[in-house]
Amino acid sequence: MLSALARPAGAALRRSFSTSAQNNAKVAVLGASGGIGQPLALLLKNSPLVSRLTLYDIAHTPGVAADLSHIETRATVKGYLGPEQLPDCLKGCDVVVIPAGVPRKPGMTRDDLFNTNASIVATLTAACAQHCPEAMICVISNPVNSTIPIATEVFKKHGAYNPNKIFGVTTLDIVRANTFIAELKGLDPARVNVPVIGGHAGKTIIPLISQCTPKVDLPQDQLTAITGRIQEAGTEVVKAKAGAGSATLSMAYAGARFVFSLVDAMNGKEGVVECSFVKSQEADCAYFSTPLLLGKKGIEKNLGIGKISPFEEKMIAEAIPELKASIKKGEEFVKNMK
Repeated sequence: MLSALARPAGAALRRSFSTSAQNNAKVAVLGASGGIGQPLALLLKNSPLVSRLTLYDIAHTPGVAADLSHIETRATVKGYLGPEQLPDCLKGCDVVVIPAGVPRKPGMTRDDLFNTNASIVATLTAACAQHCPEAMICVISNPVNSTIPIATEVFKKHGAYNPNKIFGVTTLDIVRANTFIAELKGLDPARVNVPVIGGHAGKTIIPLISQCTPKVDLPQDQLTAITGRIQEAGTEVVKAKAGAGSATLSMAYAGARFVFSLVDAMNGKEGVVECSFVKSQEADCAYFSTPLLLGKKGIEKNLGIGKISPFEEKMIAEAIPELKASIKKGEEFVKNMK
């Protein structure tokens, strides 16, 4: 059932745009002046699904907004600067995307970003809980394995928590898996779909190549190598950028793909499936990424892990302790917040 459903969701970026009657999504980008925020805002402005784009950051947003506002698409664009303008940026939003925070430098793990990004995500999600409690919240800020538990606990504190509306954006792992498998097998990447489950850091990233559509057969050495490459692809970019940041353009693409899928589903499109790191009962930890059937109110159905290979079973078992520790770290952070 999964592969049949998963294909149409694909990415709005790599197929003709939805022609749904309700293309009126009001989307906010928090961290819109940054390395991910700017190209993400550009992709959102380019989409007929978006009618209003509000951009927030602590610097440069008026300029980014002025620049984007000249593009000949119908989304209105407005920039908001600094904490006192954040409430106005969020009012009436249907979807909020959060790429705010600091990127990795060479030698850093995603967890090294925790101290800075945890406070940023807590502050921004608190504002969302107060000013757009019904919106879909899509968190890109790393470490996602901890920032999603933070978002959840903050929403709970404000009495606005809905587990079907808080998403950790892991789409880049799927995009990378699709690309690398397509390259290896000489396939069109737009036709490849590899579910990636677990979390969004190192060995918690678990590509289910056994569930790939179309079916691919790889000898174990190739399977091990490509799995490792998918897991460490972020580090590959960090090293190549040599201190100038981490994945921004591919992350913006993946973030836009996820938002377009979400908006398509909110507009009533059926069969939209994306993987995302969410509150879950699919594995032995409180949050876990699996394919999700999206609907008008967020998650319609968690499609679960499905049938997997022994190699994939082993990867899940090895990922759980690290996932649990990252989740706990996020939850404890909110508990200890003043």
